[in-house]
Amino acid sequence: MTIPLPRRGFLVRSLALPALASASANFGLALSPAIAAEPVKRLGDPRLKIALNAYSFSKLLNDNIKGRGRGISLVELVDFCAKQGFEGLDATGYFLPGYPAVPTNAYVDELKRRAADAGIGISGTGVRNNFTTADKAVRAAAVEHIKQWVEVAARLGAPIIRVFADTQMRDQTWETVSGGATRDQVEAWIADCLRQCADAGQKFGVIIGVQNHGDFLKTSADQLSLVRRVDSKWCGPIVDTGYYKSADPYQDIAAVAPQAVNWQIKESPVGAGSDVRTDLKRLLTIIRQSGYRGYLPIETLSARGQDYDPYRAVPRFFTELRDAIAATASIEPSATSEQPPASSMPAPPGSSAASPGPVPASTPSAMPEPSVPRRTRKPPNKNKRNPPAEP
Repeated sequence: MTIPLPRRGFLVRSLALPALASASANFGLALSPAIAAEPVKRLGDPRLKIALNAYSFSKLLNDNIKGRGRGISLVELVDFCAKQGFEGLDATGYFLPGYPAVPTNAYVDELKRRAADAGIGISGTGVRNNFTTADKAVRAAAVEHIKQWVEVAARLGAPIIRVFADTQMRDQTWETVSGGATRDQVEAWIADCLRQCADAGQKFGVIIGVQNHGDFLKTSADQLSLVRRVDSKWCGPIVDTGYYKSADPYQDIAAVAPQAVNWQIKESPVGAGSDVRTDLKRLLTIIRQSGYRGYLPIETLSARGQDYDPYRAVPRFFTELRDAIAATASIEPSATSEQPPASSMPAPPGSSAASPGPVPASTPSAMPEPSVPRRTRKPPNKNKRNPPAEP
C-alpha cells in the first residue's frame, strides 16, 4: 500500500530522570535497572482530550460490516462522537472494511474527511497480532500485518497503532503457545518483533503502542521491562486501566503513566462485568501527576449475562470521566515528570512520603493476593451477542 503522506513525528522522548525512581524514595522499594524506563518529556500543562474507542460499539460495528443488520459504521460513529462532545475516535482496524486486509485509500480518505469536518481527531487505531507463539512464521506474518497497518494509520492521521504482547488465541496463554520457552525467551521474541514494527513506525511517523492485556503483560514491571528491551522511541506502553492483574492496579497505572503514549480507560480496574468501579478521580490524579498530555480513549465493554447498550453506557462513562477531569484540574505534574536529564542533576536530597510518585507493582512470581475484588476467571474473549473484551 503506497501512501504519499508528509511524515511527521508525534512524540519526542527525552533522557529524563526515570520517574519510577521516585517510587524507591517515596515507598522504600528497590527498582531493578531492567524495569526502569525513560519518561516522555512533555511541555506545558496537562491537556487531556476524551476519545472513544470504537470497540465500545463492537457488536453494532460487526453487524454493519458482516451484513447482520443495520448496525453502525465507523463513519457514522464519527457523527456520534461529535454529538456527544468527544474530541477523538480510536478507529480500531477490525472495523474497517475487509480487515485483516488493508482498506482502500478511498475509504480511509472518506473516514478522515468526515472526522475533520466533525472536528474529531483520530486518536489511534489498532490491530490483532500474536507474538508469543513459538511459530516463527506466525510472528513474522504478524510483523508484516502491523507494518501494512502502520501505513493505513499514517494515511488516516492516527499517531498511534495499538498492538499486543499478550496471546490473542482463544483459550490459550503465552505458556501454552510458546512451546516450553522461558519468559525471557518469549520477551526476546516479542521485543524483536516490536522493534521491526517500530522501525516501520518511524518511517511513517506512527508510534507502536503496546497494550497490557492480562496475559504476558500482567503488571507494570512486565510492561516496562518489555518496552525497555525494545529500546525505540517509536514504541511505548499503552495503559489499559482494566487489565493489570496485581494487588493494586492503581500502582501499576502510576508506574507506567510517565511513559504512556496512550490509554484505554475502562469502567472497572478488575475486568468487564465487575461491580468494582474505576475511581476516576484517583486515576486522573495519577494521569495529571505524570504530566501526560493527549487523548484518553474510553472503552465500555459488555459482559456475559448482562445487558449492554453502548448508546447508554458510553455517554454515561463519558460524563463521569469529563467530571473527573474537571475535578482534578488544579493538580500539577509531579516534579519528576519535568526534571532535566539525570546526568545533569544530583539525586534529590530527600522525598516526602506525601509526594505520590509512581509505584512499581509486584512481579508475577511474587504477587500478593489482590486487595480489590476481582472475577475468579478472565471473561471470555468473545461473545456472539456482545464480545466482553477486546480479542
